[in-house]
Amino acid sequence: MSRTGKVLYVIVCAAGAAAGVGRLVAMAQDGGWTVQVVATPSALGFVDLDELEKQTGRPVRSRYRRPDEPKPPRADAIIVAPATYNTVNKFALGIADTYALGLLAEAPGLGIPVVMLPFVNSALAARIPFRRSVEQLRAEGVCVLPCPPEFEPGPVGPAGGAADDRPWELAIIEMDRLVDSSGPEGARPS
Repeated sequence: MSRTGKVLYVIVCAAGAAAGVGRLVAMAQDGGWTVQVVATPSALGFVDLDELEKQTGRPVRSRYRRPDEPKPPRADAIIVAPATYNTVNKFALGIADTYALGLLAEAPGLGIPVVMLPFVNSALAARIPFRRSVEQLRAEGVCVLPCPPEFEPGPVGPAGGAADDRPWELAIIEMDRLVDSSGPEGARPS
């Protein structure tokens, strides 16, 4: 199904895999999505802002806009990749202390499909707060994918990114599944 005219927000968090998020953006664009990248403040040092802005034709957002700045397009869907331990837990608790978390806090209530791809090491993934957060988010309809099994602290593959494109592809596949199952207008109420 073509996504022409549909806007996908890619929210990127501060994890080593963030350096490879351009691959996720390219896959989404190949699927017809218009992509808006949103970076958490901590992620700004993990991504190539100039390259992402060139790739998407849009500024990477990391803060709320000022009244004199143009509104970005509204999201039809959101992928959070890589999602960190903090972002997963804050999203589950409804904490909106950054622009990215503010977008996520509203998404379930607006019917915007969300796919999260956590890049969390096995020690943090085993923690009760993280497991509880994943359960809470899934109960609200958020698709939380399993952490890539090869992910552990330290560089994983080129530039500290994912060893290959499988995690990014999985996020796109799940988003397409969610959007396709919600009907022609997406999950948002009209």
